[in-house]
Amino acid sequence: MGNLSSLQVVNLSQNKLNGTLPVELSNLPSLHIFDVSHNMLIGDLPNSRFFNNIPDSFIMDNSGLCSSRKNDSCSAVLPKPIVLNPNSSSNPSSQAAPSAPSNTHHKKIILSISTLIAIAGGAAIAIGVITISVLNRRVRARAAASRSAPATALSDDYLSQSPENDASSGKLVMFGKGSPEFSAGGHALLNKDCELGRGGFGAVYKTVLRDGQPVAIKKLTVSSLVKSKDDFERQVKMLSKVRHHNIVALRGFYWTSSLQLLIYDYLPGGNLHKHLHECNEDNSLSWMERFDIILGVARGLTYLHQHGVIHYNLKSSNVLLDSNGEPKVGDYGLAKLLPMLDRYALSSKIQSALGYMAPEFACKTVKITEKCDVYGFGVLVLEVSTGRRPVEYLEDDVVVLCDLVRSALEEGRPEDCIDPRLCGEFPMDEALPIIKLGLVCTSQVPSNRPGMGEVVSILELVRSPQDSAEEELV
Repeated sequence: MGNLSSLQVVNLSQNKLNGTLPVELSNLPSLHIFDVSHNMLIGDLPNSRFFNNIPDSFIMDNSGLCSSRKNDSCSAVLPKPIVLNPNSSSNPSSQAAPSAPSNTHHKKIILSISTLIAIAGGAAIAIGVITISVLNRRVRARAAASRSAPATALSDDYLSQSPENDASSGKLVMFGKGSPEFSAGGHALLNKDCELGRGGFGAVYKTVLRDGQPVAIKKLTVSSLVKSKDDFERQVKMLSKVRHHNIVALRGFYWTSSLQLLIYDYLPGGNLHKHLHECNEDNSLSWMERFDIILGVARGLTYLHQHGVIHYNLKSSNVLLDSNGEPKVGDYGLAKLLPMLDRYALSSKIQSALGYMAPEFACKTVKITEKCDVYGFGVLVLEVSTGRRPVEYLEDDVVVLCDLVRSALEEGRPEDCIDPRLCGEFPMDEALPIIKLGLVCTSQVPSNRPGMGEVVSILELVRSPQDSAEEELV
């Protein structure tokens, strides 16, 4: 792993890993995320700029893992490495004495390295044999199935059947009006060329119904964790009843024990993340468009909370725009499809939401409520206003957007909190209250965050202060 110079993201959390982290990890210049939380690791962190500034959430719940930047010595946890330090005395309390000859030192180091190489090689061979055996069994099983029965998973024949098909061969259900048939074969549904994007819960593809209506199909990548068929259908049907102008409508679903698809309305405007971070000054969003997006997302979240749905995964890539630029919140309620929802498992599944997640996700004693969505919304408000990402990784530092904005306001620099691509074309009397609202929503204490209904009221007051004043006079 120490030779993977382009490696950027490593997520080994919740794997019951033990032992120490190899020092070679300090040679990875491109590393941005290294999450080994909730394991049983011990010893010092590698010495590098990244590991010296690593967030605590990436190494939490490793009782024996020590960090030099915290002046936390590991001498009391780990015994002295006798092989790699031949000059140390057998008595732990005595000082090292240079009594071993130099050649003995090198032999012991070589012996240790050779042993490690032999163990690693043996493990790699064993894993390779097991992997090949499993793949061969799967290939033989699929070949036997194809000879004994016609293909049933997302074939043209299947998709033209009634929604009430036998569960063993798959089930396609469409809600409301619309044809339960696709214009292309099943193989085209998950075609790489039709892929729109990927998220923490799966990949999204575009296809077309027989009536010409385009739809977006989300293939869940957490199939092994999805609840039973009955629980899955119950939750999906509940989500299908969510109907709001600022919510992406769920049109249907497909179910087998190994493949689950969710069918949504297709929105041609793309996601908000691309409009914020992949556009130049000429085609960037105006201030009015940004305000409308913030207000629309707030109204959508308010509706979800009023109907008992917590989003859990709010971020700019889950806010989609229609052909008129109207925002719609997507990917809502998917965490409920997982059995025995655990916030650690959830946080690992939505690692792409890093920076949006409320701090209570890391605390077992705090109940997860809709205030988690309020925190994510606050981060989104700051992202839309500044045009910056929630977390930015520099060469020798990690910049958290909330902290950056808070510092700028405290130092009397509110203009630094606005996207420079707006070129000053925004009303400060609107921008400043919105930025302050975003900071309030990102309070570390959940009870200090406003409800989304209150957020909508504040935004409407900022948008039309004169109308509100006239209403009060009347």
